[in-house]
Amino acid sequence: MRRLLGIAAAIAIGCSAAAAGGQGAVQGVTGWEAVGRLNIGGRAMCTATLIAPDLVLTAAHCMYDIRHGRAVSPRSITFEAGLNGRQSKAARRVAKAVIHPGYRHGRTGQFQTGTDIAVLRLDRAISGDLVRPLSLAAAPEKGERVDVMSYSHSNATSPRLQSACHVIAARQSSVVTSCRVDFGASGSPVLQTRPGRLPQLVSVISSKARMGGKGVSLAAPLGHELQALIRQAG
Repeated sequence: MRRLLGIAAAIAIGCSAAAAGGQGAVQGVTGWEAVGRLNIGGRAMCTATLIAPDLVLTAAHCMYDIRHGRAVSPRSITFEAGLNGRQSKAARRVAKAVIHPGYRHGRTGQFQTGTDIAVLRLDRAISGDLVRPLSLAAAPEKGERVDVMSYSHSNATSPRLQSACHVIAARQSSVVTSCRVDFGASGSPVLQTRPGRLPQLVSVISSKARMGGKGVSLAAPLGHELQALIRQAG
């Protein structure tokens, strides 16, 4: 793991790059509308996922201004669920942000990855008739296949799916996958899919890295602290 080089993933809109190979359009992908874009103060973007009618899950570092490192006002953030082109399934402002208590903005590395999660409460719930929240599941194990759905600069208005990535390492502090992500993908859901079922969210993209000369992604496992964050946000 010493060969991993983490790179902060929050970025101003217009400076991100597309995720690498294996990506595709999401039409026909069950439940994808729960994934949406976070517009942060009109200057930055991240990706987030609806996990309850009025709650979304994203990366903690998305809650900080990339220019000066100060926390942004939650009320300057808008979540656009299922954004595809010019229209979204639902758009809501954020009313409250709860960040993992162990997260310290500005520090990098795999141990910081493990706390890089935040739960946001929306100002109004999104009806299940419009968008069905995704359920949460335990972090994947080494060798398992996962998918990542994300927004980035080259697909800022429509998500792209990277499918059949592999979990390279699974530790308490981070999950490392072969999915290659870039700026804008922060907070993206790492998904496990089963035939005929909605995807389950098993981890949250924190940053990109390099391992053995190849691009990989670092994701935050969904530990027991997440339930406490959900209670605080609600």
